[in-house]
Amino acid sequence: MTTKPPRSAGRIAVRPTLRPRELMTDTADVAGVWTAKIITLFPQAFPGVLGESLTGKALKDGLWQMQTFDLRRYGLGKHRNVDDTPAGGGAGMVLRADVLEKAIEDAHAGGAGGVAPLVYLSPRGRRFDQQMARNWARADGVTLLCGRFEGVDERVLQHFNIQEVSLGDFVLTGGEIAAQAMIDATVRLLPGVLGNAESAVEESFSAGLLEHPQYTKPPLWHGHPIPEVLLSGNHAKIAQWRREMAEKLTQDRRPDLWDAYVKQQGKGGPKDP
Repeated sequence: MTTKPPRSAGRIAVRPTLRPRELMTDTADVAGVWTAKIITLFPQAFPGVLGESLTGKALKDGLWQMQTFDLRRYGLGKHRNVDDTPAGGGAGMVLRADVLEKAIEDAHAGGAGGVAPLVYLSPRGRRFDQQMARNWARADGVTLLCGRFEGVDERVLQHFNIQEVSLGDFVLTGGEIAAQAMIDATVRLLPGVLGNAESAVEESFSAGLLEHPQYTKPPLWHGHPIPEVLLSGNHAKIAQWRREMAEKLTQDRRPDLWDAYVKQQGKGGPKDP
């Protein structure tokens, strides 16, 4: 039996497919649906892994939608050039301001005036985290500019007041992989995407702590038993054990998170997930 999309989403036109470029690039917004817009030189890279598992099912069911904007279509001249040499000299190429302007304006033109952060994926930006994913999930969507080569003309970032966000302290060849990671982290927080809403509450970072260890059958594997407390049926003791383990793991592995958690506890408890 096929599950129909929610009435509020209408009939969704974007579906996971081996031909995502045609299906996503020219699709108009469906009102009221969280939308990821990606400006990229490689639209064929999407939806990629986002078309699989729970995010892919949610995309198919209309719980969120995706559009790609192919930068090459906005290129100049016979060869659709999108970049040029850096002013002042240097290695590599830089994405042109006039080319990016047209793509960004087209991405904004399809919106309904809601709140959707405009983000450039850059290693010099603020590091992406769970709180940012929650903020994006509460917005109407997000527009992600995927850089290539030596980056983008700085004037574009200033003119459009674009927020720079980094996936971590390392450099990728482009922003597409980072974009998929950030969209995945955000989409799974949207209502109805996860089968069990409690899953998002108990995960790492949701309460400022890393997640506690998980176990399943068999009860004894290669001489390693499941901790007895998890088999006791005492839910209060299980909850206490999980909290203690989460605190210990966070303290041992992420002292930065632990310090922030302790400070937040002193202010009256962890932030509302």
